[in-house]
Amino acid sequence: MTEHNITLSDLEGLDLEDFDPAEYITSDEAAAAYITQALATNDAAIFAAAVGDIARARGMSEIAKAAGLGRESLYKALRPNSQPRMETMTRVLSALGVRLVAEVVGAGKGEVVGGASKKAGAAKPRSRVKSTAAKPAAA
Repeated sequence: MTEHNITLSDLEGLDLEDFDPAEYITSDEAAAAYITQALATNDAAIFAAAVGDIARARGMSEIAKAAGLGRESLYKALRPNSQPRMETMTRVLSALGVRLVAEVVGAGKGEVVGGASKKAGAAKPRSRVKSTAAKPAAA
């Protein structure tokens, strides 16, 4: 935090309260919005932390049980800088009642991203070469 010449030691004497996002995740819509914002960072650690915040808001023991995981395993999977497997995350998200959905990014409907068209069925048709061979006569 050097942009404003403030260090962590400067903050220690301010008697600030810890912020816990889990206290503010009070609806399914808030949980979905929180996860969406976490995914937008493209940072797996932030995503895992957001899922952990939602799990704590809903009750870690209940979520662990619904996901088929031990409570300690769930805490371990969602701790900062963890790298949980996709299977673990999908089980936890399912227990939270959340489904990940992919969406198109960009302005144009048929815009090409990374060499592939985003429009379904937008592939160019194969060129057809006319044969010069004579057609058999009708019998």
